[in-house]
Amino acid sequence: MDTLKLGTRGSQLALFQADAVAGLLRERADVACEIIVIKTSGDRLSEAALSEIGGKRLFVKEIEDALLDGTIDLAVHSSKDMPAVLPAGLAIGAVLPRGDARDAIVLPSGEEALALDDVVRRLGRAPRIGTSSVRRSAQLTRMFPGAKFLPIRGNLDTRLRKLDSGDFDAIVLAAAGLRRLKFDARISTALPPDTCVPAPGQGIIAVEIRMGDERVREQVVRITDHAAAAALSAERALVTRLGGGCQMPIGGFASEVGSELRMIAIVVAVDGSRAARAETRGPIADAERVGIEAAELLLARGAGDILADVQRTQGAVEGIQP
Repeated sequence: MDTLKLGTRGSQLALFQADAVAGLLRERADVACEIIVIKTSGDRLSEAALSEIGGKRLFVKEIEDALLDGTIDLAVHSSKDMPAVLPAGLAIGAVLPRGDARDAIVLPSGEEALALDDVVRRLGRAPRIGTSSVRRSAQLTRMFPGAKFLPIRGNLDTRLRKLDSGDFDAIVLAAAGLRRLKFDARISTALPPDTCVPAPGQGIIAVEIRMGDERVREQVVRITDHAAAAALSAERALVTRLGGGCQMPIGGFASEVGSELRMIAIVVAVDGSRAARAETRGPIADAERVGIEAAELLLARGAGDILADVQRTQGAVEGIQP
């Protein structure tokens, strides 16, 4: 059996994702994986706010460097952490089926699952909401106009512990991560994508490889999910055309509707005062074009001015969206 060296971060969720890729490669390609944990800049600065620490490819840089120098054969990432434009010599070789792409509001332990309107009422006029994503806070400030959005980082257990100890009235997390780590019961309400447009790539596990490494490419392509690959292609094209790749309030979500790909996309001012929104549809086989057309609509509706304002006031953190 062939053996590949698989690079990953060391968080609970990252190791779950690495194990999922390794299991599929064993099952479908008769390939074993040696999992190599690599600490990234984002891990070393785990308590700092994302908008403050900056740095190129914050959660993937060291892993991509190891891939480029041949230390590892493939890398596994949450696709939303990857740069919109990959370093020269690297490519996405496969993606797994998409998990729940929605954002989830989590209330303190002991609270039951509620409808969104009930959560809004429960939190009241001025809740303390934990999130380090400007995309989430920019969209949710319209739903919670009196809320105070506070940075929160760390592993999932750490974030839940901070919530349950009273540091926050609620936190907002990716539903996919909660479900993958068996914390489904902590989801108080999942936000419909039309209400809070997810981060491009959210819920998708991506496998990154070296361009020209045909041995690895032929093995990983056997585990790819074509629906997720089309969605990710559209969402990454959206961010690239918008000039994104930083800690930006960009939402983009593509999904299959019959034989077409539907994309909803949004760019929101950090304070929620302005927003540009677009919806596009097109053939699944032309996914990248669907994303580019959504970006063009957003730019025509003022997204460029909103993003320029954000760039002037926010620190740059490369990646699609945290």
